[in-house]
Amino acid sequence: MAVNNQVQLITYPDSMGGDLERLNHVLERYFADIFKGGVHILPPFPSSGDRGFAPLTYLEIEPSFGTWEEIKAIGEKYDVLLDLMVNHISRQSAYFQDFLHQGRRSPYADLFLTLDKIWEDGRPVPEDIAKMFLRRSLPYSTFTIKETGEEEKVWTTFGKTDPSEQIDLDIHSEMVKSLLKEIFENFKRNKVKIVRLDAVGYVIKKLGTSCFFVEPDIYEFLDWIKELADSLEIELLPEVHAHYSIQYKLAEHGFWIYDFILPYRILDTLVNKNSEALLDYLRTRPAKQFTMLDCHDGIPVKPDLDDLIDTKEARKLVDICVERGANLSLILSDEHKDRDGFDVHQIRCSFYSVLNCDDDAYLAARAIQFFTPGIPQVYYVGLLAGENDMDSVRQTGEGREINRHNFSVEEIERSLEKKAVQRLLQLIRFRNGYGAFNGEFRVLDSAKDEVRLEWSKGNLRCTLNVNLSANRSVIEYADEEGQNVRYEV
Repeated sequence: MAVNNQVQLITYPDSMGGDLERLNHVLERYFADIFKGGVHILPPFPSSGDRGFAPLTYLEIEPSFGTWEEIKAIGEKYDVLLDLMVNHISRQSAYFQDFLHQGRRSPYADLFLTLDKIWEDGRPVPEDIAKMFLRRSLPYSTFTIKETGEEEKVWTTFGKTDPSEQIDLDIHSEMVKSLLKEIFENFKRNKVKIVRLDAVGYVIKKLGTSCFFVEPDIYEFLDWIKELADSLEIELLPEVHAHYSIQYKLAEHGFWIYDFILPYRILDTLVNKNSEALLDYLRTRPAKQFTMLDCHDGIPVKPDLDDLIDTKEARKLVDICVERGANLSLILSDEHKDRDGFDVHQIRCSFYSVLNCDDDAYLAARAIQFFTPGIPQVYYVGLLAGENDMDSVRQTGEGREINRHNFSVEEIERSLEKKAVQRLLQLIRFRNGYGAFNGEFRVLDSAKDEVRLEWSKGNLRCTLNVNLSANRSVIEYADEEGQNVRYEV
């Protein structure tokens, strides 16, 4: 199956109307001609935390969101993308709850990485752990087995609690492979076309390594799961936040990758009115990417842009973002901070707000994104020109809630009246419908305060000209009659 080269929506199952049935209604009523590239529905499964990213099972839909029938109904009209947290599953899952009850006697025991699978005697070695890229202070959690009272230490890469809510799976286990096969077959039955492999960089645990994107072992797993997905005509999108060289290796291996560099580059270009770094990047990046500006987490900085940015300049940009209401996710381990202490992992904000709610700047950002080769994704808050949700941050204490506002149907209707949203929808229609975007891409010679990009295919040609000083974007293109048309974005 080929991924459709048109604009795709990213949304939570309950963020546009309240549930999957209303999401389908909203798509059909207000955006029927907009998301021809598909819909990425963030985890709709029963989950015990992290807003869906700690799933109990992938075989059911959270009842408050709806059922697989609603997913299938959306899949009849749109290519549906779902997440698979391939590295872990919830502590509250039936599989791990049975293990907590029976321990090694549980039929599901082999799904998990007990520490004797890592260290022969089951005792963690601090020197080995010191080499690992840690997402919490220790990469394992200790549990007490109910039947025996024995303690079991189990690998847990992620989790804010101790013991963790997210339990790692042993991808070498035949039982895990069988479970993954069952999950993919269920996706196929319910018209899921693309699967994002979330946290896939952590699936290999190997002593003496960082336990992150361990080569060549990671490719053995990726090749195995790609063969499974290919057999069911499902596309894969590995999600890896890492040094850009790792992303490029995935691209060389033939996988779709995320362009986690582009959002920062575009933001920097518009704030500092200088296109040099952006255009240098656009000349050399792999083309087979999904592009985005905003998402449910934040604008990536470290480690995605390590060795690509000057940290003093980055600090200035980050400070401007904070002045405009953003909050920051920080790198925890000292060894992964820069020498000067720069530690920003992600800038959390609405992209519209971080551009000072300037319609022209925001439309310039989207125009650059849509002209960048790849599959453009638009996050639902960005679609509706949503602003920073400071109330939600205060109420929950969760910084990421700044860009996770749930819109009622009434709020969606009001948002559709905004000039910025009307202009964005027009731009999406152009990106979806103009045939040159399936042709050849060129970065044109540009002054420092300009962005000039071009697509051509046969007699079709379109050029984007962004004047950064005025935040003015103009598209020039040939229409079906061969007449030149000037379109002010």
